Parts: sequence; C-alpha cells; structure tokens
Amino acid sequence: MMQPDRSKALEVDATKRSPRDLRALRKLGVTEDDDVRFMLLGSSLWKIRSPRWQKRRELRLQEDGMTVWCETHKRAKRAPSQQTFSVMDVQCVLEGCQSEVLRGLCGSIPEAHCFTVVFRGPRRGLDLACSSEAEARHWIRGLRRLQERAQTMSQRDKLEHWIYGYLRRADADKDNTMSFKEVKSLLRMINIEVTELYARQLFKQCDRSGNDRLENSEIEEFCRRLTRRPELEALFCRCSGEDCVLSDEELLEFLREQGEEATLSQAREIIQEYELNDTAKQQRLMMLDGFLMYLLSKEGDVFNPAHATVYQDMSQPLSHYFISSSHNTYLLQDQLGGPSSTEAYLRALSRGCRCVELDCWEGPNGEPIVYHGHTLTSRILFREVIEVVRDYAFKASPYPLILSLENHCGREQQVVMARHLRSILGETLLTKSPGSKGTRSLPSPEELKGRILIKGKKLSGSDSSSSSSDSSSSSSEEEEGSGEGGGTRTKNKNKKKDSVKVSPVPVNGSKPRCSSSLAPELSDLVVLCRSVRFHGFDHASQQPANEMSSFSEGKARRLIRDSGNSFVRHNALQLSRIYPSGLRAHSSNYSPQEMWSAGCQIVALNFQTPGEAMALNQGRFLQNGRCGYTLKPAFLRSADSTFDPEHPARGQGYQAKTLTVTVISAQQLPKLNPERPNSIVDPLVRVELHGVPADNARAETPHINNNGFNPRWNHTLVFDVGVPELALVRFVVEDHDTTSSNDFVGQFTLPFTSLRQGYRHIHLLSADGAPISPASLFVHIKVSELSRSQSV
Repeated sequence: MMQPDRSKALEVDATKRSPRDLRALRKLGVTEDDDVRFMLLGSSLWKIRSPRWQKRRELRLQEDGMTVWCETHKRAKRAPSQQTFSVMDVQCVLEGCQSEVLRGLCGSIPEAHCFTVVFRGPRRGLDLACSSEAEARHWIRGLRRLQERAQTMSQRDKLEHWIYGYLRRADADKDNTMSFKEVKSLLRMINIEVTELYARQLFKQCDRSGNDRLENSEIEEFCRRLTRRPELEALFCRCSGEDCVLSDEELLEFLREQGEEATLSQAREIIQEYELNDTAKQQRLMMLDGFLMYLLSKEGDVFNPAHATVYQDMSQPLSHYFISSSHNTYLLQDQLGGPSSTEAYLRALSRGCRCVELDCWEGPNGEPIVYHGHTLTSRILFREVIEVVRDYAFKASPYPLILSLENHCGREQQVVMARHLRSILGETLLTKSPGSKGTRSLPSPEELKGRILIKGKKLSGSDSSSSSSDSSSSSSEEEEGSGEGGGTRTKNKNKKKDSVKVSPVPVNGSKPRCSSSLAPELSDLVVLCRSVRFHGFDHASQQPANEMSSFSEGKARRLIRDSGNSFVRHNALQLSRIYPSGLRAHSSNYSPQEMWSAGCQIVALNFQTPGEAMALNQGRFLQNGRCGYTLKPAFLRSADSTFDPEHPARGQGYQAKTLTVTVISAQQLPKLNPERPNSIVDPLVRVELHGVPADNARAETPHINNNGFNPRWNHTLVFDVGVPELALVRFVVEDHDTTSSNDFVGQFTLPFTSLRQGYRHIHLLSADGAPISPASLFVHIKVSELSRSQSV
C-alpha cells in the first residue's frame, strides 16, 4: 500500500496551529521532531485482537503532546476518556510481533509493520499494524520520545502543561480566547467549584481590555492567579523577611530547619539550579518563583533522593533481602477464568519484580504450557514465557531473577522445559553455585548479577542433598508439613499441591499421563532455590541454605503468631516464599507487611490487582534504586536475633519515635469522572502507618467540600512508631461520600526510613502505581525520639 507524501502536509499543518497549541510541544522540546509531527497528523492503523478481529482505527496525537486519540467507527459513541490514552500510562512500546496476538499472525502480516503499546495497570495492550514499515517506525520512535520527555519534565512544567491542556479543551469555539462561560467550564474541569461572584471577579481582574474575553497575556495572567500558592508565599515571606527575597544565608538556614546537613556552597548551588531570574542568580538571591521550583523538585520531595539509587550493601546473602515477588504471574485478571499472557511477565519485570511464577502443565505437540491448572484460564506456551524473560529480565534491575516453577509435567515435557531454559536463557541461566561460601550461606545479589535462578524440586543425590528432598515432579507451592509451629499440613488451592503423581489436563482428547519422577535434566537446573517440604524450624536449621519452603498466608500467620522469633531466625539463613490463600479467586491480596515483619523474603502478590497491598509493595521497593532487592534491618539478618514481631519491645529493633505530619494542602487532584463536569471531589487525606502489629495506625483530616484544585487543611496528625526500620508510611487521598464508602483519588507509600523532614511535596500515584501528574500534597514532616518509658 502506497504512503502519501506527508512533507507538504506537515508544513501546512504547522502553520495552522495556534501559539497555545504549540506551547505544550515546545515545553516538551518536540516541535521539530519529525516523528511527533507525523503523529499529530494521524494515521489509519489496524487494531488487532485476534486473527478474526481486526478493525481500522484512526490514531492521532493531540496538541498537548501527551494524549493519543483512538477514533472508533462505532455508531454508539464512547466517552472521550475511553477513546484516548496518555503517554504517561504507557509502560513500553514493543516492536514487531512480540505479543501473543501478533505472534499468532506472524507470517500473514509483515512483522516490521506491527507494534504493541503496553500500559501500566490492568488496561489491555494495544496491538497495531501499520500500512508500512516507515509508518510503524514513526509511531514507535514518537511514543518513546514523548515518554522520555515526560519523564524529564519539571513539576512546574507538568503543571503548566496540565493547565494549558484544559484551556484548550475549555475553548469551545476554538478562537484562542476565553469567554466568561468558557472560564466557568474550565474551573469545573480542573476540579474546583467557586461562586459566580468569585469567578466573575477573577475574570474581570484579568480582562484588562474590557471586551469580555481573555486573550494571550490575559490568559497567562488568569493562569498565574489560578495557580497561586498562598501557603508557599507565607512560608517564603517567613524565611525571607520584609524584603521578600531569600539570600543564600537565609536559604541555608531554611535547609537546616528542614533537617538537612547543608553548606553555604550547597545553598548557592540550589539558587543557581532553580532561580529563574538571572539578575537574582548573579546576586545569589532566590525569588518566590525559584523557591517554588525548588520545593516542587526532587530535592523538595518527601522521598529521600539518595535512596533513589542502589545505596545498600548488595554483598550479603540472598536471605538478607526482601525480594519483590509475584504470584501466578501469567494471569492478567482472576484465578479461575481470566486470560493468561506473556504481557503479564513483561509488566511485572518492568516494575522491578525479581521472582516470577510459572505453573507448567503438559501441552499439545510436546510443548509445555503455562496456565492455572484445572481452571478456565487461557494457556500460553512455556517457551514464549521464557523468551519474554530473556528479553526483559534485566531491563529494570541487574540483580538476580528467580523463576519459581510449579511443575506438573511428565518427564518428556520436563526435558523440553530444561532444553528451552538452557537454549533461550543461555549464559544468564545459573547452572552451578558461584563462589565457595559453603552450604550454610547463600551467594549475594552482587555475585548473582545478571543471572536467572530456577526454584523447584531437586533429585536426591544431584548435589549435596538432604533427606528432606523428594523426587516428585510436582513442585509443591505449599512445601509445609507437620513439625514445630506447623500442625497438620494444609491443602492448597484447587487441591493440586503436595501430590506425588501428576495428572495433567487432557490435551486434544488424549488421556492424561501420570508421572512420579523428576527429570534429571530439569533437576540439574535447580541450584540455589531447592523447594522442600517444611518439617519445623529445628529440622530446617540443620539443612543447607539452598533449601527453601513455601507457605500459604494462613500458615505463615500461624507461624508468626506461635513462633515469631524462630521464624525470624529461620529467615536469616534460608529463603521463605509466602503466597495468597486459594480462596482469593478474584486475585485479591493479603498484607505483605506482616510477612516482612518476620523477615520473609519472597512475599508473592497478585501484581495484576491494584490496591493497598500492591501500594505497600511498591513503597517497600521504592528505595535502593527500585532494583527489587531491599536489605532487611540488622535484627532480621542475625541467626541469634531476639526480635519477635508480635512482641517487638522485648528484643532488638525497638527504637521508638514520634512521627508528626501536618497536612497543609493539595494541588490539582484528578476528577474521578471526567465525563461529569459538575462532579467535584470533596477531598480528605488519610495517613497510614504499616509495620509490626503494634505500630499499625491511621488517622485522617476533615474533608473539604467541592475543591480538588487547591484544598487546604493545615491539620496535624501524630503517630508513635516502635520499629521504624520496618514501617511504611502511606498517604491516601479520598473523595468523601456521606452515603457510601469514599472513592480513591491517589496515594503515595514510602519506607519510614526514606522520609525527609520539613516542608515537602508528595507526588501522588494512581491505584495502579502510575503518576497522576501534576497532583500533589504539601506537608510538613517531623520525626522525634521517643523514650522507651514513654512508649510503654
């Protein structure tokens, strides 16, 4: 199919755009980018869901440079928010036929014409085919370029981009001016309800020409007045004195009040970095706008920027780290009938997950498959999962990735699995233990950098084996038995675990085959994560460090309650994997915090389900460069630890502190229903503390009616924290509702030890963990010592 010559069209299109349309693109630095200009013109692409479902769709980049319109030809109109996607929500762009859908069409359409847009959260990936390779390259490069630009925008730029995007939408007649009616519409769009009198006053103050329309500089004045921060102005005046100009010495004093160990030269560097006025810079002074820029930057963030890189010791044994882990990673939805997809592995790995799970079953044509056995979930090829692992294992983190194999295959297909693992993963697959630490200590993440580890059963005698191994091919998810703290062995989901013989699901009408043995080829690949049944802490303490057990959430809770300190000591030497109850058919999650408090490393969650548990997981692994490994506190790394999460005050780790949070204000909270312009949020802020049971607490501000744009509280909340090294602090914004439960607006979670004191901004995330730009909270944080006598 011939492509039209677009060079002239690009030139003509550029002349039609108004200065306001180009402003957003200038801020992104892409006005001259050929790929972005191509996307602005739009393309007719094929949207593909299956070999039979292929529809034409018009895709076009909006003038804000961040929103892509996907026009449907359906008669029934969909809401605008359902016909667009934001570049901010894109996880990655895959070239060629990398998704299951496009792989199934490989050969029938040119691979170079295809690409897939993978989104954060539950939104289904978008498989697209272009008319030519050149068209596909424009879209792939353009989307990636816009992603890069969005990530480097300052908070001030994000705010300006956001407000001008709404200005364009509110300009109903597209004449690049704003009538009073359009201004009122704009105020509703940006989530603020004001009286007619206030709106009219604001309009008149900016309408200097007196023609009842805001134009050019008048619109800019309107935006400046709208985005004023009185609380920051008051803070600036307090710090700067009567002259309302901050000298380098006054800035240094402010930084020290913030709890920072700053020097005068550092204060001057901040002025050079954030001050907008060149004359002020030369005189080492900071004006209000520069002060605002500083407080909105990463240096003014509540999260310690020093923790945004790998700063922890990575040379300790694997058992000394919390490891970001996923349960039934292949699932995109529920546990019973939802789709399985290699895309789920890509998403988990892109979020720093370092332990993914594969449920492996007998498949047709001699090829093992991955799916949730004995359910209606769809099936994917084991080989294709391993190919995705190869391609994305170390994109987000260089540290070791664990493949947790739940093996239900006969010996023949186990051999196929082993062959795929070796041939596809190559040198990254760990096949022998590195170093010479012996059997009582695991290698470190640093030693295992860039390596993929297999977790599964191992034949007795394949290495320095122990009597706790068995030769069943089935990798039990609940390798727990009777013993101290154990009781009777529980049954797992679908009653498929702990079986010696495996009855695979019939394929193409064939009879199921049984197998009672593990193929040596697969057994040989299990080196450091050898799955064994749990026989009690005394027995486990005599076994090699490479043995590990898995526990259901219920069993783990009982062990913590009955033998908390023993569990802590066990986890100092060996790995423990915790997984959700089989009753969680809808892929809900348990709280990972209670498991981390006992030192459990591999706390597996349903990554596809947003909510509090995944917010805690994201917060836990926010530090240390988001590499998926976080060093446990010292009292959880000692085999002689006296710490017990149920009685923390009796042992190590108890360092009582008081956390005081003053919630000052919020900025630019999102509308929960963009299609209802009169729906304005009534926000409240809840601060939650998650740690050992004694530390768990939450408190909230009052709600503010009809203002999601710039609500102010100045409300103080106080918490006592006994074990701060384990605690997470979660900030949640909700829309108050008097007749039903509150609606979620945004949240941010971080470790207590990564909190920065003083006046700080908190940049909010969606339920899926994606940024809600430019929504934020402004708070003041204070941490003080609490004596043991005060805390008891």
